Amino acid sequence: FKVVDMIAPMPVLIASTRTATGMLSMLGAAAVSGFAFARWSRLKSRYPSSAAFSAVFVAAVALTSQEVHAQQNASYEVNTFVSGVESPWSMAFLPDGRALVAEKPGQLRVVAADGTLKPQPVGNMPAVFYSGQAGFFDVLPASDFAQSNTLFLSYACGTRSANHLCVSRASLSASNTLENVKEIFRSQFAKKGSAHYGGRMVELPDSTLIVTFGDGYSYREEAQNLGNHLGTIVRINQDGSVPSDNPFVGKQGAKPEIYSYGHRNVQGLVFDAVNNRLVAHEHGPRGGDEVNVIEPGVNYGWPLATYGIDYSGAQISPFKEYEGTRQPAIYWVPSIAPSGMAVYQGDLFPAWKGSFFVGALKAQQVNRITLKGNKAVQEEVLFKEVGERIRDVRAGPDGALYLLTDSAQGRVLRVTPKTP
Repeated sequence: FKVVDMIAPMPVLIASTRTATGMLSMLGAAAVSGFAFARWSRLKSRYPSSAAFSAVFVAAVALTSQEVHAQQNASYEVNTFVSGVESPWSMAFLPDGRALVAEKPGQLRVVAADGTLKPQPVGNMPAVFYSGQAGFFDVLPASDFAQSNTLFLSYACGTRSANHLCVSRASLSASNTLENVKEIFRSQFAKKGSAHYGGRMVELPDSTLIVTFGDGYSYREEAQNLGNHLGTIVRINQDGSVPSDNPFVGKQGAKPEIYSYGHRNVQGLVFDAVNNRLVAHEHGPRGGDEVNVIEPGVNYGWPLATYGIDYSGAQISPFKEYEGTRQPAIYWVPSIAPSGMAVYQGDLFPAWKGSFFVGALKAQQVNRITLKGNKAVQEEVLFKEVGERIRDVRAGPDGALYLLTDSAQGRVLRVTPKTP
């Protein structure tokens, strides 16, 4: 099962259980594996050579245990900050010490500075289309939140046969209710299905908003079509209007909101203020997850160039590089299924300052990477010992690192230096 989990992509495993043939095939594979294991167990008592294999197996397990043990005794400790949140997708900190957690089914939760989860979700939320990968994605407090109480929300809207990624602006009242809710952006066109939305947001120093979009899964060729928003990153003003200096303003047939294109499903986004750069990561198909330094007007290649293959094993493109497209800073084969990202500039972990932290769903870890220009020059795997899918990573104002686990009973984990 571990080998299958490493090799076969999650959608294939899920789809296999939806038909009688697929289920029987999986049960048959389990029966064959059980028979093989039983035979090996019987043979090892008869033949000394099998003892050598057993010793190697035990040694491998021991080495794995030592690796996990070393991580657990590293210079940090991981503790539960909040529990009982339903499929948490993102987190944001407010100036007064509170935090907001977006739950994928469509709720926004308030967390006190001490980690206490308010029992009632925020009221007057916009209608969210919740199905498959669709739901409530991101919450972004405006940079002037202390004065304006303004929040931006990204979420799937519409129906299964016609849906979009929407962005709304609202004010958070003292009674934890949204007021003056107004939709400021809706992706075009209306797509079918419930996959690949993107949904991350960040505010740039000029007060414009960056919003990421997926290719809709079944519409991957549209990521090269500037006539719609699928597979793009857009830049808008806080009222939803188009900044006059966007790269495709005035270009015939192009959506003026588009900032970059050729993306598959961008679920990680940060603005690195120290180095004045926008960094994003996106899911590849079967392999080919990418981290990219985002620049206006640049084509990032999907699906013309990719390091991944289709879930069926079919080739998507013969090209890993393609003229006129930008290569990633780093990519992963096999896929780690990245989601959520933070750039750390805190003081609790001086060795991590300037690092990017990428959460991983399938790999159940966090990858710490160091970027130099447009290339990753260092990578470290962290938090494997948690043993859970990581949906989001956030750097807190207290210098701690916060991890959101991806489950129906999700948690917010707080990473701090280990107590002496």
